[in-house]
Amino acid sequence: MVTFRTLGLRRNFSHSPQSFHAFESAAMMLDCLIIGGGPAGLLAAVYLGRYRRTVQVIDAGQSRAAKIPESHNYPGFFGIGGLDLLRRLRAQAEEYGAQLMSGSVTSLRKEGATFVGSCSGGDLEAQFVLLATGLVDHCPSIDGEPANCPSDAVRFCPICDGYEAIDRRVGVLGDVKAGCKKALFLRTYTKDVLLFLTDETIVDAESRKKLDEENVRIVGKIKQIKLATESSTVAVVTENGERHELDALYPALGCTVRSGLATALGASCTENGNLVVDDHQRTTVEALYAAGDVVTDLHQLSVAFGHAAIAATDIHNRLPPNPR
Repeated sequence: MVTFRTLGLRRNFSHSPQSFHAFESAAMMLDCLIIGGGPAGLLAAVYLGRYRRTVQVIDAGQSRAAKIPESHNYPGFFGIGGLDLLRRLRAQAEEYGAQLMSGSVTSLRKEGATFVGSCSGGDLEAQFVLLATGLVDHCPSIDGEPANCPSDAVRFCPICDGYEAIDRRVGVLGDVKAGCKKALFLRTYTKDVLLFLTDETIVDAESRKKLDEENVRIVGKIKQIKLATESSTVAVVTENGERHELDALYPALGCTVRSGLATALGASCTENGNLVVDDHQRTTVEALYAAGDVVTDLHQLSVAFGHAAIAATDIHNRLPPNPR
C-alpha cells in the first residue's frame, strides 16, 4: 500500500500501475513533479521532502534497478538487492512527506512558467520537474524467457558486477565497437572472455591487436541462447554449431533512453538520447531537470544518487523561501 499525505489528510491506495488514483490536491501547484520512481527519483524526493517542499513522484514501475539481483558496490552494504533498495527508498521518501503514485506521465507541457503533466488520473501542475525516467536495455532473444533478461547469468553492467565474475567463463555479445570495449574491460576480472559479434563489420587492425594481446577470442555469430536455471549458467550456440557454457553473458546491444518527454519540450540530447544537463542537472528547458541513467551512460547507483542530491538542492534554492 502507498500512503499519500495531502494537506494533512491521509489516504491509502494500492501501489500498482493498474490502480492510479488522483489525490485531493491534484489541482494544487506542486513545488516539484518527479517522473520516475527509481533510485534517482526517490532520493530526490527524500531531499525535497526534507527541504519541506511539496513533491509528487509518478512511478511506472519500470526501474532498471529492480532487475539488480544484488549490488555489491553500493556504499555501506555488502550486497543489497534492487527491489530491497527501492523498497527502502520509497519508505524513506514517504517518511518525509513525499507523495508516491503509480502510473505514467503520458505528456508533459508548459503553460507559461507552469509544467503540466498528464496522467491517467488527471493533470498535475508543478513549478519544477525532475525527469528520472532511466532507460531500457536491449536484450537478446533467450529461449523460453521473456525479453527483459531476468536471469542472473545475463548481465548488463560489468562495472557493477564484474568483480563477481572473477575467473568465471564470460561472454560478450555486441558489435565490433561496443563488444570489443566491454570484452576488454572484462579481462580485468577473468582470462576466459569470448566475444560474439552481431554484425559483419571487419574487426579493425587496432582492435584485433588489443583483443589478441588480451587473449579475447572472437567466435561465430549466435544462433541460440538458453538459460540453465538449475545451475545459473547460460548456453550459447553459434551458427557453426559450437556450444559454449558461460557463467555470465554481457549484452552490448545498446539501449533506449527514456528522454522523450523532455525532447518533446525542446530539450537537447546526445546522439544516444541522453539529456544534456549543466552542473546543476538543469536541462536546456527552463526549470526542467534530469538525473540518473536518462542523463549519463555511466549507469551507476552512486551516480544517480549524486545527480538527485544536486538537482533537488538546486530546485529548493530556486523556489521561494519556506521558513517555519
